[in-house]
Amino acid sequence: MRAESKNPLLYQVNTRAWLTAIGRDLGRPATLDDVPDEEIVRLAAQGFDWVWFLGVWRTGEAARRVSRSNPEWLAEYRQVLPDLTEEDIEGSCFAITGYDVHPALGGEAALQRLRQRLAEHGLRLMLDFVPNHMAPDHPWVAEHPDWFVRGDEDRLASEPHNWCRIVGPEGSTVFAHGRDPYFPGWPDTLQLDYGNPELQAAMRAELLRIAACCDGVRCDMAMLVVPDVFHRTWHIDAPAFWPDAIAAIRAELPQFRLMAEVYWDMEWTLQQQGFDYTYDKRLYDRLRGGDAHAVREHLVAGLDFQKRLARFLENHDEPRAAAVFPRPMHEAAAVVVMLVPGLRFIQQGQMQGRRARLPTHLRRWPDEPVDEQLQAFYERLLAVLRMPLLHDGAWARLEPQAAWNGNTSWEGFIACAWRGEDCRLIATVNYAGTEGQCYLRLPFPELVDKRVRLRDLLGENVYERDGNALLSPGLYLDVPAWHYHAFVVEGAG
Repeated sequence: MRAESKNPLLYQVNTRAWLTAIGRDLGRPATLDDVPDEEIVRLAAQGFDWVWFLGVWRTGEAARRVSRSNPEWLAEYRQVLPDLTEEDIEGSCFAITGYDVHPALGGEAALQRLRQRLAEHGLRLMLDFVPNHMAPDHPWVAEHPDWFVRGDEDRLASEPHNWCRIVGPEGSTVFAHGRDPYFPGWPDTLQLDYGNPELQAAMRAELLRIAACCDGVRCDMAMLVVPDVFHRTWHIDAPAFWPDAIAAIRAELPQFRLMAEVYWDMEWTLQQQGFDYTYDKRLYDRLRGGDAHAVREHLVAGLDFQKRLARFLENHDEPRAAAVFPRPMHEAAAVVVMLVPGLRFIQQGQMQGRRARLPTHLRRWPDEPVDEQLQAFYERLLAVLRMPLLHDGAWARLEPQAAWNGNTSWEGFIACAWRGEDCRLIATVNYAGTEGQCYLRLPFPELVDKRVRLRDLLGENVYERDGNALLSPGLYLDVPAWHYHAFVVEGAG
């Protein structure tokens, strides 16, 4: 296993859909053992540090029935797969009946063989942990019904979208569906009760068990079990779960990593509770909105916060980047996301320009053509990211300056600098729909009295510049809309 990067690169895989595609080529059902070695070699060669296999855990028939009968969900499925069949609907991979590998994927042994194959090429394995809810047919529902949020007939009658009745060996019980405070419940889940200390202990044990078979976890909707959020949703007092749970893992596995899916400006809260990385949805929203000023403001935050953010342009919950970002904007946004500090992650199919977001209930992708131009762009970007500088160097935000009085186009620029022992890089993006000009004062005082070469790693241009001028008034840029550079600074001595 290679040394851990300070700014790692993660690749998210839709396990069930990928194995379905592999199985189609093989002419038989595929398991984790059938993930091709050449794909693992390719991911390692591209510079990825982590592979997140989404959806390996066991799911059951109860959630699958909901997935196959919910009219709203079925309409969404048919938009993605016009030739949808019932067999395509596997049920949500977040409606878990047990944290053991689904038998159809090859079971625990296949997962461990996959982990070993990844490790042989320096790749770490990330899996899912879903703290908020379980599937309706999880064994705990019958064995420990008090570990779930329960209600009464009045709740069921007034909010049938948030509550359900389950008939068990000892009679009928009203349970809450898992949910967040702003949306109706997920009808294929039941809500865990974090006010119950026995449930908290059981979930800590589950998390420790998962940690023994992978190198990190992505924690689904991690903020929902934070005490104030849990109380706002359920009016139940609950002690904090994450600090003790993460401390227990750290005591046994110091190198284990945890990434939180988190929203509502709670990123810092979850970092303080022990998470190594937290979703940076704020950056995604500002990039999608085309607001360069808001992006620059976002990057003002302290490096202790920035370096623990997980940056993305898409994931399984968001629309595909190729569907919502026009091509020039897509490339510009990707340069921003990938050339700032933190964990950067790319979803399977993103680099090939897939446009259909696959619901997590489905096990088959639609056939889509590869966008070869976009794929070539990502290959160039990944080559930049393979530079040691981008993993272990020092990062600094740069503030663009007006090219001349009255010219406000500088406001569309986003720029930063990376410095290593013997390497310097400047990344610039005109994140605007119009041509723009600005000056960038480079933070490299050693350029004084030097003749410097700026070589664009994302293009073909090479520029000779006077080092003194690069310090003041700065590097002059006059570039088209959505244009970007990644200049390596050569000749500074």
